[in-house]
Amino acid sequence: MAGHSHWAGIKHKKGRQDNLRSKIFSKISREITVAAKLGSKDPVTNHRLRAAIESAKNANMPKDNINRAISKSDISKDHNFENLRYEGFGPKNIAIIIETLTDNKNRTAGAIRTTLQKFGGNLGSSGSTTHFFDNCGIIQISNEKISEEKALDFAATVGAKDCYSQKEFQEIITKKEDFYKVKNEAEKIVKKLFYSGIEWRPKNLISLKKKEASEFESMLELLQENDDIQNVFHNCNLL
Repeated sequence: MAGHSHWAGIKHKKGRQDNLRSKIFSKISREITVAAKLGSKDPVTNHRLRAAIESAKNANMPKDNINRAISKSDISKDHNFENLRYEGFGPKNIAIIIETLTDNKNRTAGAIRTTLQKFGGNLGSSGSTTHFFDNCGIIQISNEKISEEKALDFAATVGAKDCYSQKEFQEIITKKEDFYKVKNEAEKIVKKLFYSGIEWRPKNLISLKKKEASEFESMLELLQENDDIQNVFHNCNLL
């Protein structure tokens, strides 16, 4: 989880995989239900729902679970969730951005504050850490489906910010407001993207000593176990 997250981006201890899988499914199901509740139930016209369903498929969530989450939007009209962003600092002043989907902001804020303080961090005010990050669109295409040269040409054609060649994929970075436009163009080239999403990418990474990094990972695990927390972004180099 080098500065970004999308449910499956964090290292977990052996023996916790079943619990992790259950947590991931629970969070994605909540996102699918809320997306279907707030917009169309057709993922073609509802970008948020489409993204949530893609995440579900990438996590190998059964189709029945996806359909059940969509249907649940009809029976939870009086149950209101809201997307809230929390900012704070972990140990060694590592900047953290936490995206949540919650029906009780006091509960969520309290749990986040307690976790950060447990590891020597603190919950900050709005805007306290966002300046350490760029909010941008991320589109990754498998190297099996596109060459580095073609990816660079594509990125230049659609007006992307950057294009990087990685071991398994070509990564195209867009402005947040251009994300869906560029994603649609990318899907004309390849049927299935390696990954896509809007993230907070750190401008610079901070390295920790081995013991400090281990403690920071423990804090991340505790945050990810909270059902209200959808994504955790940070500027710590854990590679």
